[in-house]
Amino acid sequence: MRVLATAGHVDHGKSALVRALTGMEPDRYEEERRRGLTLDLGFVWTRLGPDGDHLAFVDVPGHERFVPTMLAGVGPVPAVLFVVAADQGWQQQSEEHLAVLDALGVRHAVLVVTRSDLADPDAVRAESLDRLARSSLGKVPAVAVSAVTGAGLDDLRRELARLAGELTDPDPDADVRLWLDRAFSVRGHGTVVTGTLGAGTLRVGDRLVTGDGSAVLRVRGLQTLHEDRTAVSGVARVAVNLHGRGADGLRRGHVLLTPDRWLHSEVLDVRITGEPAADLPRRVTLHIGTAAVPVTVRPLGEDTARLTLARSLPLRVGDRAVLREPGGTRMPCGATVLDVRPPRLTRRGAGRARAAELAALTGRPDGAAELRRRRLIRRADLLAMGIPAPAEPVAGDWLADRTYWTALQDRLAGAVERHAREHPLDPGLPAEAARRLLGLPDRALVDALADATPRLRTGQGRLYATGGTPPALPPPVRAAVDAVREDLARTPFRAPEAGRLAQLGLDRRALAAAVTAGALLRIADGIVLLPGADAEAAAVLRTLPQPFTVQEARRALDTTRRVAVPLLEFLDARGHTERVDDRRRRCRAEALNGGGRESNPPARDPRAPRF
Repeated sequence: MRVLATAGHVDHGKSALVRALTGMEPDRYEEERRRGLTLDLGFVWTRLGPDGDHLAFVDVPGHERFVPTMLAGVGPVPAVLFVVAADQGWQQQSEEHLAVLDALGVRHAVLVVTRSDLADPDAVRAESLDRLARSSLGKVPAVAVSAVTGAGLDDLRRELARLAGELTDPDPDADVRLWLDRAFSVRGHGTVVTGTLGAGTLRVGDRLVTGDGSAVLRVRGLQTLHEDRTAVSGVARVAVNLHGRGADGLRRGHVLLTPDRWLHSEVLDVRITGEPAADLPRRVTLHIGTAAVPVTVRPLGEDTARLTLARSLPLRVGDRAVLREPGGTRMPCGATVLDVRPPRLTRRGAGRARAAELAALTGRPDGAAELRRRRLIRRADLLAMGIPAPAEPVAGDWLADRTYWTALQDRLAGAVERHAREHPLDPGLPAEAARRLLGLPDRALVDALADATPRLRTGQGRLYATGGTPPALPPPVRAAVDAVREDLARTPFRAPEAGRLAQLGLDRRALAAAVTAGALLRIADGIVLLPGADAEAAAVLRTLPQPFTVQEARRALDTTRRVAVPLLEFLDARGHTERVDDRRRRCRAEALNGGGRESNPPARDPRAPRF
């Protein structure tokens, strides 16, 4: 299906034209037919030949009092049938309707000079084509017709068929945003709404959320051109039967959305076309889709401004809207959405800085540029802004600009190393403290940064520096560790008892600092040996008949069961030994051949101090 809107001055024959093309009456109300004046939107359709596309028309009123209604009709439509009467020529509402189309960036149209039976259409056609050429419509075909005699209607149908062939098919998988132009109740069915589906697909059974997020509604039935359908893809005129609490409150200007795919904006940064931003009134009405929302204007640059909306709307970067002064005499102007999540402007000079930033934006979605500007954003939020994701997430759903991510890695490594120097007894920087220090919104980002930074390692929710010079121990701790090392030099596998450690003042923090500094090797909680003691123990165990028991290992190592059991488990975990059964172990084959993995392998005599 292709959908066109009519446009043109009041009483130039728009309704008569679509009536002649379709054989259907676009004026729904008796008063409209009695007065010959369109007061509301009308919807009619025809088929372009036996096998051609259906062509639907949204017939809009032309009177100046109904320009907001015209905007609701033309807003969601990609092409227009622009009508000018041969006996009246270009008029005031012709100019305002053209300004609206130009503001919306409409690029497809056919000019129709009506009432060609009443006056020579050539002069009107030439003037109208010249005016349209200076707008977004550009050069368009023109046809002179008479709805009374039928002259020119076949030529018009051929031009409409050509225009329909030029219109591109939107993405059927796009997120649905259905602006409503009618809402009413049908006995036995409940609420029915109508609108022009611009993109995406509606299916019976779908869930849709209202624009204010207050209700989730189910699609109970679908019609297009009075035919029941199970699914409809845009562009199409649709009637949707809805079920759910809140459906009866819908009306023109409301919108139905794919759930969880849209951001709702109350503040926008936009580019203004049609007049300088500084010349705009402070309060105007923003028209987009079928919605009309009062906004407050704050000019920023020559052609950029910040709009504060009276109610939030689901908008995306690149959306085109119309700004119009209600009841005013000035022509409407256009607004292209540049940012749906703009920063606050609170500091002195922030407005000028923001204007300079906006000057570089085009309104065309650019994922890489947006990520550079925002540095860090959730992928779902970027897509909800209408911007494709330029890269894979760095953590969870988070996207990060590459340069910013590298800088964060350096900052995190520096913070961890600084913390270790300043807190030698507690060298691990808590991950949550790191998150606050870097101003990151999610702890998962800290973990991803640490994983991506070779200078860091993690453990029990803390970050530690790897490599470089170990943090120096305070003199009292260093003296206590020296005493432990002297004890272990005499009996390498007799770890000091808890009482001995307490006597020396080595609590849990002090021991952790000594292990981090490389002065001691932690075998288990409260059990420490000299660095390299695991390799020495494995060498001793390789001399035993294989397999061996814990008791045999204890005697060979000259230690106690308190130490032997965790030491053997330590060696198991590092590949030196392995269990044969519940009682016995053996050295692994590679260990017997001189292999195996060592923990903290010493670069020199393992008993030599490392302070």
